[in-house]
Amino acid sequence: MVNVTEQKTRTTGHWRELWSSPYLRTSAVVAGGVVLYSTNEFLTISMLPSTINEIGGERIYSWVTTLYLVGSVVAAATVNTMLHRVGAAISYLLGFAVLGVGSLVCAAAPNMEVLLGGRLLQGLAGGLLCGLSFAVINAVLPRYLWSRGSAMVASTWGVGALLGPALGGLFAQFGAWRWAFGLLAMLSVGMAILAPGALTADGADEDTEHAAARVPVPSVVLLGAAALAVSVASLPHNTLATAALLTLGALLIGVFLVVDRKMPTAVLPASVYGVGPLKWVYLTLGLLVAATKVDLYVPLFGQRLAHLGPIMAGLLGAALSMGWTISGLGSGSLNRNKTIVGVVIAAPVVMALGLALAGVAHVQDATAWIIVGCALALLAVGVGIGAAWPHLSAWAMSDVDDPAEGGAAATAINSVQLIFGAFGAGLAGVVVNIVDGGGVEAARVAFAVFAVLALSACFTAFRAGRRQLTY
Repeated sequence: MVNVTEQKTRTTGHWRELWSSPYLRTSAVVAGGVVLYSTNEFLTISMLPSTINEIGGERIYSWVTTLYLVGSVVAAATVNTMLHRVGAAISYLLGFAVLGVGSLVCAAAPNMEVLLGGRLLQGLAGGLLCGLSFAVINAVLPRYLWSRGSAMVASTWGVGALLGPALGGLFAQFGAWRWAFGLLAMLSVGMAILAPGALTADGADEDTEHAAARVPVPSVVLLGAAALAVSVASLPHNTLATAALLTLGALLIGVFLVVDRKMPTAVLPASVYGVGPLKWVYLTLGLLVAATKVDLYVPLFGQRLAHLGPIMAGLLGAALSMGWTISGLGSGSLNRNKTIVGVVIAAPVVMALGLALAGVAHVQDATAWIIVGCALALLAVGVGIGAAWPHLSAWAMSDVDDPAEGGAAATAINSVQLIFGAFGAGLAGVVVNIVDGGGVEAARVAFAVFAVLALSACFTAFRAGRRQLTY
């Protein structure tokens, strides 16, 4: 058990400790992997309107993101096993290699189907890289730096969220979106060169129990199938077929929970099924992430409704991530448990208000002032999730019944956020396609639906924070 006095006085530590010599190189690789992952995601989103103009595929627009997330979900579920078998350095090398290959496939894609194949590879790499970040934070950093480490992940994610739309919009503006994927491939090579020097290649766990760990294939298959069901649901305009596919996705998640609980090597730690707050922490993380996925359609709405160019439409979509970054850095410095719990509980309300205002701001032929108002509303959404994220991540790593589950709890953070993200992206596609595919009504209905989704996290956030008030 962690000494309670120590936890009260050193909840977050100091930024200079995170970037001091013992942790500097590790922090650099973790931050670099997350920046590359987020740059890839947001760069692609900002280029999609221009991409579909060249190679077609508007009806499967949402699949470009959803298949990426499906790949991420599958890979994230293998992170714990990868770490025990080959260590952090080789795991990172594999992630960068797959990301480079996937980027080259996207660069050469003659049609949307090939692009989707490249995006699936990119998703596999992204899930591994992002999952490794939380696992390394848990394994390398002392507990009092976990909130700082999680805030670092959030802030570096925001760096990619700014670089991605700017670079993607720039390449799209000049009709050179393929070169953007080529740049990603080159950056992947650069990070692959850095990783072995910063992380030990012999980090595999020699413990016989861990060495015998296998990838939880049934769990991974069920998670991937659930995410795919929701992806397919975004395609048909038939309401009955859409409802059936969404129901199938929910049922597959239910089966996953039953199967995963019985697996010797599971995606979720056993503490999720206990009486502790871990399940509420994960649910809160997941709901907040899912609520942000309507942002995937902001560049499309920006170009069609406000007649913005690719760069400005991409930056409008990045407003949410900017708020996430700014808020995460500030919130990561909080020390008082009562204040932290209050911030986490208030976060869903702030997000819901921001989403509702952003929906109102989506009008045909929007003026400059309306566009600014929409950007501020999206910024508020990011502020909400950014304020809660570092603390929810730290709670997830510490709210375990058995300290030995800490590593599994850390890697599960990414699995949870990705599966909820996949469902959120699929739900966004369902709403937009069912309504009218990209007009004012679709935008407003989508933002209203996701505002309600964010508000539902108030209950789970309250349950997640109750134990923290006892410290």
